[in-house]
Amino acid sequence: MKPLRLGISACLLGEEVRWDGGHKRDAFLNDTLGPFVEWVSVCPEVDIGLGIPRETIRLVGDAAAPRLVAPKSGRDLTAEIGRYTRSKVPELATLDLSGFVLKKDSPSCGMERVRVYEREGARAVRKGTGMFARALLEALPLLPVEEEGRLHDPDLRENFVTRIFAYRRWRDLTAARWTMGDLVTFHTEHKLLVMAHSPTHYTALGRLVAAGKKTPRPELEREYGAGLMAALGRIATARKNTNVLYHALGYFKRRLSDDEKREMVETIETYHQGLVPLIVPITLLRHYVRRYQEPYLSRQVWLSPHPKELMLRNHA
Repeated sequence: MKPLRLGISACLLGEEVRWDGGHKRDAFLNDTLGPFVEWVSVCPEVDIGLGIPRETIRLVGDAAAPRLVAPKSGRDLTAEIGRYTRSKVPELATLDLSGFVLKKDSPSCGMERVRVYEREGARAVRKGTGMFARALLEALPLLPVEEEGRLHDPDLRENFVTRIFAYRRWRDLTAARWTMGDLVTFHTEHKLLVMAHSPTHYTALGRLVAAGKKTPRPELEREYGAGLMAALGRIATARKNTNVLYHALGYFKRRLSDDEKREMVETIETYHQGLVPLIVPITLLRHYVRRYQEPYLSRQVWLSPHPKELMLRNHA
């Protein structure tokens, strides 16, 4: 796998580019995830020529198509940010990004619930999307994108990291001329991972692969990629992970002793009840995979979808 390259709002790296001359350095992104990625920092407000420090800016008007305004001076920056996004987003698309982390609440970078003022002096509603963020999401719909604020939630954090690594594997597969055998292998190795997020999508992806020889290659690649990322966009809940754990246990039904089966079932149920984190049954399952040299499960990405050093499955 190639190194992950992620886009990021520059202030989250500790760059002092905010309106007040400060930053919003994020410890998880810099200290924990940072060693595994190459960051591409972006600050639309500085890039369009606004100074540091600078007056605040806001979204004004219709939330679906707002203007970007500096209320103190009355300057309308809509045209400037529009020209910027039309050049910057295509440039970013050439960098083979695996994801993007945006600054929450920003009128340029906020992904959702950004304040929008219907008119000057009116009360704000949280229905907007930052103007750079909107252009990015529209141009690169499969790219995993998240706000740093949402990454404080352990489930959303793991989901995002799972998506960026899966997207990297998918992009690596499709970067070269791939065969149906390559796609079947990819689909097989990601079976449990996709099932843990969305069994419905897994079934649909299976149908795509089964009919793959009859589908034009560009269409198959486009539909499978969209389905894969839509599936992984769903949260892998304890209930779905429990179902996958029992599914995996079925591969050992003739090899585990009664005591080993009982231990595995008890561990799965303890996890399902929220008493231990997912890493506990996963560790035991991996032990049995190694001990009994189970070939199918040993290839399953779900057992190690991201570096163990991130400890994303260690929360209950």
